[in-house]
Amino acid sequence: MARALLGNTGALSILAGAPSGLSEEDARILRGLRAGIEGAYEELINKYEQPIYGLVYRLVGNEPDARDVVQEVFLKVFRGVNSFRERCSLRTWIYRIAVNEAHNHRRWWMRHCRHEISIEKDWTERDVSIECAPDPGRSPYDQVVDSETRVLVERALTRINPIFQAAVVLRDIQNLSYEEIAEILQVSLGTVKSRILRGREALRRELTQPGEQLAEVEVMVSS
Repeated sequence: MARALLGNTGALSILAGAPSGLSEEDARILRGLRAGIEGAYEELINKYEQPIYGLVYRLVGNEPDARDVVQEVFLKVFRGVNSFRERCSLRTWIYRIAVNEAHNHRRWWMRHCRHEISIEKDWTERDVSIECAPDPGRSPYDQVVDSETRVLVERALTRINPIFQAAVVLRDIQNLSYEEIAEILQVSLGTVKSRILRGREALRRELTQPGEQLAEVEVMVSS
């Protein structure tokens, strides 16, 4: 069905042309979604399901919850295509929904899991005192050299301030530009850079806590 959509753009010629903020590919997929073409849904899922799952998994910290959140993300995308204002790329819009849904899930989890240590204080912007900060170079994630160390890094990611966590995952794992992250999080470019810097520092601190025994981690955080 996705191939049928690719080869049948003429059927949607009445809506031809990419709106502002959209690439031609985005515009074509969006036209298909709004027209109810099954292939458009399949193409969207094929293109975005894996990266969105990777993002959500690292923000919520476990596989079952990640699957539930991803399902909710795509339900919101499909239900919201007619209200999407096309001021940004389709990817930016979907990622924004994913980050918001992951954060909503995290808040719900915090309200219903009182036995865990509260991190609600970490959600305030009072901690973000640096408006613009330099990029210190390679991120902790860039320096991961094997799968065992990668597990430690991803586990540490779940323990840092969620505000900073999202920025680090979007930049260092999803490889999005600062500009895209600013659009997704709906904050200034300087705030994005600040969050990434502070998130990387928090991640380094987590990796140097007692119990993180791998020599590779010690090398990674000291470089």
